[in-house]
Amino acid sequence: MNTAITIQARMTSTRLPGKVIAPLCGAPALERMIERLRRVRGADCIVLCTTTNAADDVLVDLAQRLDVGYHRGSENDVLSRVLDAARAYGVETIVETTGDCPLIDPTIVDEVIDRYRSAPVDYCSNILERCYPIGMDTQVFSTAVLADVARRTNDPEDREHVSLYIYSHPEIYSLLHVAAPPHRHRPSLRLTLDTPEDLELLQRIYDSLYPSNPTFGLDDMLMLIDAHPDWVEISAHVQHRWIKR
Repeated sequence: MNTAITIQARMTSTRLPGKVIAPLCGAPALERMIERLRRVRGADCIVLCTTTNAADDVLVDLAQRLDVGYHRGSENDVLSRVLDAARAYGVETIVETTGDCPLIDPTIVDEVIDRYRSAPVDYCSNILERCYPIGMDTQVFSTAVLADVARRTNDPEDREHVSLYIYSHPEIYSLLHVAAPPHRHRPSLRLTLDTPEDLELLQRIYDSLYPSNPTFGLDDMLMLIDAHPDWVEISAHVQHRWIKR
């Protein structure tokens, strides 16, 4: 399996425990995310990267029910969890995502994959400069690069945030940023799932779009939000937990 989408997910979120199984239009959020990621053309498989905690048994059950790969590892050393998952599945290219992105647009994921493949770089993403709405985050790099990172650093922050060391060291690794086109430039818009307020907004989006168009994309979401500008206020006050750049 040459290219795998990894999803980092666990049940013990601090701001909204169990958020990855919160209901979105009749199914757990993680299931909705997997459903969307299955439409990515440029990936061969999906691998859920969860922990060995008993609380995460429910996520393994979900992965088995949906027939997607899974790997269990350290709760805090997420870098090793993802790296071990990639090695276990014979993956050469990792497409890193997190379980708090159940609205992720598969066409954006494909664009980042395509840009990575067309340029001789170590790392390609749409997060180096915040431009897309929060929740569309996609990062692509090789298993070999991540193994090199694992050898270079034991800093707890680097180990918690899988690709942090890569894009923090452009003197070591070559980087490529995929910018949002102007009509999609909404860097402060929260389309992510981390708080009860986020969940309320995501449920409104799913309830409005999914029944008639289950393959809705980012443009559909933006049109809906523009038609209901008050919805943005639901989660506008939430302080996003930015990772250092």
